[in-house]
Amino acid sequence: MTERGDDLFPGDTGTGDLLAAETSEGSQELTPRSTTDAGELRREVGAVLRMPEGVAVDPSDIDIERSDDESMIINMGPQHPSTHGVLRLMLELDGETVLRTKPVIGYLHTGMEKTGEELTYVQGATNVTRMDYLSPLNNELVFSLAVEALLGIEAPDRAQWIRMLMSELNRVSSHLMWMATNGMDLGSTSMMIYGFREREMVLAFFEKTTGLRMNHNYIRPGGVAADLPDGWEDDVAVICDTVLPRTFEYDELLTGQPLFRQRTVGIGKLSAEEAVALSLTGPILRSTGIPWDLRRSMPYLHYDEIDFDVIVGTYGDNFDRYSIRLNEIRESIRIIRQIVERMPAGDYRLQDKKVTPPPRARIDESMEALIHHFKVFTEGFRVPEGEVYVAVESPRGELGCYMVSDGGSKPYRMHIRGPSFVNLQGLPVMMRGGLVADAVAVCSSVDPVMGEVDR
Repeated sequence: MTERGDDLFPGDTGTGDLLAAETSEGSQELTPRSTTDAGELRREVGAVLRMPEGVAVDPSDIDIERSDDESMIINMGPQHPSTHGVLRLMLELDGETVLRTKPVIGYLHTGMEKTGEELTYVQGATNVTRMDYLSPLNNELVFSLAVEALLGIEAPDRAQWIRMLMSELNRVSSHLMWMATNGMDLGSTSMMIYGFREREMVLAFFEKTTGLRMNHNYIRPGGVAADLPDGWEDDVAVICDTVLPRTFEYDELLTGQPLFRQRTVGIGKLSAEEAVALSLTGPILRSTGIPWDLRRSMPYLHYDEIDFDVIVGTYGDNFDRYSIRLNEIRESIRIIRQIVERMPAGDYRLQDKKVTPPPRARIDESMEALIHHFKVFTEGFRVPEGEVYVAVESPRGELGCYMVSDGGSKPYRMHIRGPSFVNLQGLPVMMRGGLVADAVAVCSSVDPVMGEVDR
C-alpha cells in the first residue's frame, strides 16, 4: 500500500492499469495514433467510405504521420448533458480542433429486440413503443405493419387514417422537442420553454386519445386500441392553429440571430455522397439535397393520397438540419388538416376474432367472449411462417422492422433498423476539422434518441 494512493493513476503499474482495463470498452474506444493502422485511421475520420459510382473522399488532408504527443484524446460523455446522458464521444483534439471522433454506445443496454422475441405479437407493441421514446407511435406503427404483412391482413380504412393522424402529430411533438433541446444546447433558454409549451398540447391530446402521454400501446396489429374521442376534430384544430403561427415566432427568434447562425451555418457539413455512403436518412440526408422521404418515395398507409412537400437543404450543415425540421412541422400540420377533412367512418380495428379481442362490454355478457379475450391475451395469435421487412418515415429517418415468424405466437427473430443508431455514423465526418465548441451543436443536429440506439 502507498500513502499517496499513486496506484490509482493509470500511469502507474498496478491498480490503475487494472481500473483502466475494467472500464475499457475494447474495440469501440478511440485508440492512440501510435496503435492505430493507417486504414483504420482513415476510416475513423470518414475518408474510407463505399461511395456509389466510384466516388471517393479525398484522404489527402489526413495527417497520418502526426504523433500522439501533438494531440490529446478526451471523453465527451456519457454523463454530459448534451450527449443525452448515455452517449460517449471520444475526441482526438489538436488544440481546439477535432481530428477524430468515435461514438461509443451501449450504456443504456435495453435489449428490446431480444425481449421482443419473448413477447407475443399482442404484447409486442408495449415493448417497441419504448425504443424511440420521443416517437413511440411510429415504433408501434412499424411493428404493427410488419405483423400485418406476415398475417396477410390490412387494417380498416379508418384505422389507417387514424394511424396517419397520430404519426404526424407525433412528428410535430418530436420536432418541437428537438427545437427545444437544440435551442438549449446553443444557449437559447427561451426556445426550450416555447418548445415544451407547444409539445404539451400534443401530449395532452395523446393522453385524451390513448390514456397515456408517452409509450401508448395504441397502434396495434389489426388497427388501433380505441376510436378517437368525442370532439377530436376541435382538439386537433386548436393544435394546428396554435403551433403553426408559433413556428414563425421561432423563425424570428432563431433564424436571423447572429450567435445562432455562427453556431449553425457551415458547421457540421456533410456531402450528399457521404450521407448516402453512410446510409443516413431523415433530415440529415435531406439536408444534403436528396429528397428521400419514405412517405413520398415508398408510400405506406394513404400518404400517396395526401398533398405535401419534401423539405430539402443544400449544404448539409447544422443550419439546413434546423431549417428542415422547422419546416417539417409546418408540412405535418398541412398533412394533419387534410387527414381531418378526409377521415372516413367505419371500424377502428379489424373485425377478425383470431386477431382482435372482443369489446370490453361483451366480456360481461358472453362466456365465449370471455374465453376469447383470455386466449388472445395469454396465448396470443399465431402468425404464418415467413419473414418481412417494413419501413416507415420516423422523425429521425427510416425506421425499419425485420421480423421472422416460425408459425408461433412470438416473433422468432426481430430486428429494428433504428435511424438514430445509423445516423450516429455521420458524427466523425461532420465533426472532422471543426472546433470542440461546435461538437455539442453537431451532436444535437443529429437528434439521436439513445433508447433507439441501444435497443
